[in-house]
Amino acid sequence: MPLASIPSPSQGVWYLGFVPIRAYALCIVLGVIFAVWLSERRWRARGGQAGTIIDISVPAVIFGLIGGRLYHVITDWQTYFGDRAIKKPYQALFIWEGGLGIWGAVALGGVGVWLACRRRGLSLSAVADTVAPGIIFAQAIGRWGNWFNQELYGGPTTLPWGLEIDQLHGGEPGVLYHPTFLYESIWDVLLGFVLLWAGKRFALHHGRLFALYVAGYTLGRFWIEGLRIDPVGGVDHAVTLLGLRLNQWTSIVVFIGALAYFWLTRNKDSEEFILPAEVREAAASGPDPAHGVDQADSAGDTAADSDAAAEAGQADKAPEDAPDPEVVRADAPDPAVVAEDVAPKEESVREESVPEESASEDEAREDDAREGDATAEQGETPEVVQQEKNSR
Repeated sequence: MPLASIPSPSQGVWYLGFVPIRAYALCIVLGVIFAVWLSERRWRARGGQAGTIIDISVPAVIFGLIGGRLYHVITDWQTYFGDRAIKKPYQALFIWEGGLGIWGAVALGGVGVWLACRRRGLSLSAVADTVAPGIIFAQAIGRWGNWFNQELYGGPTTLPWGLEIDQLHGGEPGVLYHPTFLYESIWDVLLGFVLLWAGKRFALHHGRLFALYVAGYTLGRFWIEGLRIDPVGGVDHAVTLLGLRLNQWTSIVVFIGALAYFWLTRNKDSEEFILPAEVREAAASGPDPAHGVDQADSAGDTAADSDAAAEAGQADKAPEDAPDPEVVRADAPDPAVVAEDVAPKEESVREESVPEESASEDEAREDDAREGDATAEQGETPEVVQQEKNSR
């Protein structure tokens, strides 16, 4: 009799009224939330816009869930089809009951990320490197959903951390099993911290950090997968090839591919776009050369400066219909009024230089001239003017 063991939860579903709260789905959601939070922080630290990872995560999660479920159903088709099936074929759609293949989730989820990056003009490799640690931490959290569902466990063991599995889920009384879900969760957490360290220490870009994530995960998944059993009435029905489970072969192929990519991109140094295309285009036009980037004018200031420059240009440029400078402008003072203002000064000068009689004659002539001008302006006839003179 083992001295210690890990008990399995007695239930994995709770009801809030008539709404079921499933532990498996809750673990998946918590993992996604943590991955998005961490990736968003890493993206902003790299210089990207806030909210970018949140937007990209929507299609990534949708495509990832579909891909993960498809991979699970294809590789574990005996669970839903055939003579030994323990579930109905239509239950292959019941994702909340458990069963997500990580390779399908990553592959089809990557398609969703690619579509989102292409629409925004972002580098897929930059996004992949940013989200890699978050993905592995999300997997570590999501694996605890398997514990609630009493699935993803290994063969019998006598170790003190053996897992109890009830008969309804394929276990036998008094027998403990390897908690492979726990092994993988611990491996994922350790790998997540390694990725965070390696990303800062070696500045891995162009998808190399993501390749390191894939290689590290497949390395651990290979030996953990070798411990697993999928019993149906005590019979292992997992798909095997040459003595290895299908997921082990997948791990080998993907591991080699990740290492090859990591090596082939070791000298790659092309630019990675972390800002949307429209932002880069706006930045390419550049601010006012007289200002620095941090002193760029706001839209309102720029418009005001443009108006002021336009007014200055109009002031420097003479209008085409401007009058000749030699011609008296329309708004100039009336010559008659100016003459009246200047006349007293001229009369004082004449009084000093000419005899009194000559001055009187000159005054009379000037009075006649002024009266003639006023008469012309008012439309009076010479006869009326003469009568006025006689009356005086």
